[in-house]
Amino acid sequence: MYQSKKPYVYGTGRRKSSVARVHLFPGGTGAITINGRDIDDYFGLETLKLIVRQPLVTTETLGKVDIVATVTGGGVTGQAGAIRHGIARALLSVDENYRHALKQAGLLTRDPRMKERKKYGLKAARRAPQFSKR
Repeated sequence: MYQSKKPYVYGTGRRKSSVARVHLFPGGTGAITINGRDIDDYFGLETLKLIVRQPLVTTETLGKVDIVATVTGGGVTGQAGAIRHGIARALLSVDENYRHALKQAGLLTRDPRMKERKKYGLKAARRAPQFSKR
């Protein structure tokens, strides 16, 4: 079995069709690595970086932990939400006292919204074919 050189805490986050595996290293410098790239390289928009850092700001652990995340599926916004969910769950494993603050901010709740399935007779979930008038 694989043994890490440094002890870490694990958390899984999900949003839409994105799944993030988050490894949180307590006592770090605040570095956030996503799929082997720095957060500034991975996410271009500043709002997505704020979404990822939200659990750290809420628990005042920004700059005290290192985060290594692997995220697959979905778009950039869904991936940012999945990483945020994973970080929140990992922080909960570090200290149970963070639960109240994370719960108040709504960071522990898994967002249930998914893409609606396509229905028969329609072109998409709700998009009906257009009929011309006679």
